Amino acid sequence: MTSEKKYKSFEDFYPFYLSQHQNKICRVLHYIGSGLALCWLVLAVIQLKPMYLFYGLINGYTFAWLGHFFFEKNRPATFTYPWYSFIGDWRMLKDFLTKKH
Repeated sequence: MTSEKKYKSFEDFYPFYLSQHQNKICRVLHYIGSGLALCWLVLAVIQLKPMYLFYGLINGYTFAWLGHFFFEKNRPATFTYPWYSFIGDWRMLKDFLTKKH
């Protein structure tokens, strides 16, 4: 369930974001989607094909939303907080890679 609270900063939002990603499979799907998005970004730059950025967004959000709808069973925060949620995806991946959680 998505909070109706209005967050004034990303740092205030991030604990809520993490609370919406408690299921391990949901988080893994986010990491896969983010990894694929990074691959598409690199390909877009190397091959000078901007359309690949769109593919990256599609991959990233498809995996993330599958995690929410089928495993976490909640509404993605992206629908209410698109920018903070986008930043949250990358922060959560960084925290995972640096073993913060």
